[in-house]
Amino acid sequence: MNINPKDEIEKALEILHLPKLISKADIKKQYHFLAKKNHPDLGGDVENMEQLNHAYKLLMKYIEEFRYTFDEEEISKQFPGADYAQRFKP
Repeated sequence: MNINPKDEIEKALEILHLPKLISKADIKKQYHFLAKKNHPDLGGDVENMEQLNHAYKLLMKYIEEFRYTFDEEEISKQFPGADYAQRFKP
């Protein structure tokens, strides 16, 4: 079964209990927190730890490899109100 990348990222965020708007540092901090709680050597479940590891690797890979585009559509998504005042200038 082939999973949609968007769905896979959303699942990884869910596994790590993270919101969609986060930083690389947030991912690392949350991963380390959950890894300490779920590590098999500390009484955690092996399957849960594998899910955490996969989610962490996926999100970190996405952050490292993501390329921003600077087209008009992408900029308007990042700053939705930026052009609002421009539309009403004479």
